[in-house]
Amino acid sequence: MSHSPSLAVPTDHRANQIGMLWMIAAMAGFAIEDACVKAAALSLPTAQVLVMFGLGGAAIFAGLAHRAGASLISADALSPVMRLRAVFEVLGRLFWVLAISLIPLSTATMILQATPLVVMAGAAVFFGETVGLRRWLAVAVGLAGVGLIIQPGADGFSALSVLAVLGMLGFAGRDLASRAAPATLNTTVLGVYGFLAIALAGGLYVPFERAAFVWPQGLTWAYVLGTILMGAGAYTCLMKAMRTGEVASVAPFRYSRLLFGVMLGVVFFGEDLGGTVLMGSALIVASGLFIMWRGQQDTAA
Repeated sequence: MSHSPSLAVPTDHRANQIGMLWMIAAMAGFAIEDACVKAAALSLPTAQVLVMFGLGGAAIFAGLAHRAGASLISADALSPVMRLRAVFEVLGRLFWVLAISLIPLSTATMILQATPLVVMAGAAVFFGETVGLRRWLAVAVGLAGVGLIIQPGADGFSALSVLAVLGMLGFAGRDLASRAAPATLNTTVLGVYGFLAIALAGGLYVPFERAAFVWPQGLTWAYVLGTILMGAGAYTCLMKAMRTGEVASVAPFRYSRLLFGVMLGVVFFGEDLGGTVLMGSALIVASGLFIMWRGQQDTAA
């Protein structure tokens, strides 16, 4: 019995390490997915990319749900909170895909890193979670970082950057709704409905884009398949990450997506990074890490 405490430490440490690796893999997958979406949108209508991505991902998760014996249609799956989650998913995905199609991938990825800040603020407002003054100040600093990136009022300001902000807010709403989703729902079922919402977003955008769907040619097929496979794989890795190790240890590695997204934007799309944009990104990441650290300290207390 005297040896049990010493054995528990390395086990937990190893679980945290595995969880970190799953999280890094998930963020790399999401970054590659974004790059594939951006590349596919160069040849295909944005609405078509969304529809193909959504239906492909939904098919994969429907197969996984069937294998797990999970029911796709139930009262919980059609509950009001799940419908609200679908609305946020549609808005988030639509604006996000438009953003990465029209503005630099690196810029959009930097803005996306503010999602945890908005989720924390939303949890305080809608779920009554306790948030101290320091964390509220961190949220303000992080949002100031977003302002530095989009630079409203400056000569280099692009109104299209607002699309990334709207996408980020949609994802934050989806994450908040996911917290309130019935615990009985299998993660594969959430995956099915999440990807169906992506296809729905594409369908809703068709009359606005007014572009006929076309048959993908050559390398475009690879981009579409890469989007589907990377999206499904990254989602699966994310679920494994959040179920392996301690959340406080694993969650900070979400910010590795920034590194992957910027690298892909610079290497494959020839994007340039300005000092102000990098400063804004640093503020967002620092604020997010501080909030996670404070949350860990409060839990320990």
